[in-house]
Amino acid sequence: MWSRETNPVVFPAKPPETPIPRAEPGRLVRAVSRMDADNKLQFPSLPVTKEELLDWVYPMRREMQEILPGLFLGPYSSAMKSKLPILETQGVTHIVCVRQDIEANFIKPNFPHTFRYLVLDIADNPVENIIRFFPTTKEFIDSCLATGGKVLVHGNAGISRSAALVIAYLMETFGMKYREAFNHVQERRFCINPNVGFVHQLQEYEAIYLAKLTIKMMSPMQLGRSFSLQAGVAGSRKRSLEEDEDFGAMQVAAAHNR
Repeated sequence: MWSRETNPVVFPAKPPETPIPRAEPGRLVRAVSRMDADNKLQFPSLPVTKEELLDWVYPMRREMQEILPGLFLGPYSSAMKSKLPILETQGVTHIVCVRQDIEANFIKPNFPHTFRYLVLDIADNPVENIIRFFPTTKEFIDSCLATGGKVLVHGNAGISRSAALVIAYLMETFGMKYREAFNHVQERRFCINPNVGFVHQLQEYEAIYLAKLTIKMMSPMQLGRSFSLQAGVAGSRKRSLEEDEDFGAMQVAAAHNR
C-alpha cells in the first residue's frame, strides 16, 4: 500500500511540443550497423508468461491481459473502482493511466492511496508525438518490475495509445523489431490497433533506441570512427527495415479499409 506522504500521484507536466524524432539515414543507422563486433548490444531474452494463451472472445476487450510477467495491458474499465479486488488479487502495484486532457473527467486514477500512478496526457491522434513518452514509460515500468511489483498500462479502450507504449517497451527492453513486438502483444490482447501515426513512429523507434544505446556504450574514439564512415546500411539490416516498413504499410492499409 502506498501513502500520500511517501508516494504522491504522479502527474508529470505535458512535455513541450517538439517535432517527432526521425532517424537520419546516415548517422543513426551507421552508429548501429558499423559498431565494433566486441561492442555488440546484448538484450535479455523475452520471458514467457505462466498462463497459456486463451482463445480470444469479445468480452476480453473489457479486461486486462498479462503481456509479460508483471506487465498488464487493458482498458480503463479494468482499473475502475469496482475492479479493485481483481487488481489486488493480481498483485498490481503501479498503474500507467493514459488519457487526453479532455478525458480527465472520466479517465482518472481511482486508487491514489493504493497504487503508484504515472498519468500521461496523450491524444489518440495520428499526429500526436508519442515517441517522447516512451522513455518515461519505460523508466516507470522498469522501476516497478525491479522492486517485484506489477504494472497495468491502460488508456480508454486499451487498443491504441496504451498498446503503443507497451509495444515500444518490448522493443527497447528486449531488442525486438516492431513486427515481433506487435505480434507478441496481439497474441495476448487481440484487439490492439495502434493508429496509423503511432505505427509509423514505432517503426522509426527501432533505429532511434538502438543508436542511443550504441552511442552510450561506445568510447569517444569508436564514436568518432563510426560517424566518419560513409553513408550506407548493411544489406541484412536494410532488408529487415524494409520488411518492417512493409508490415506497417499493411496495417495502415487495413486501417484505411475499415
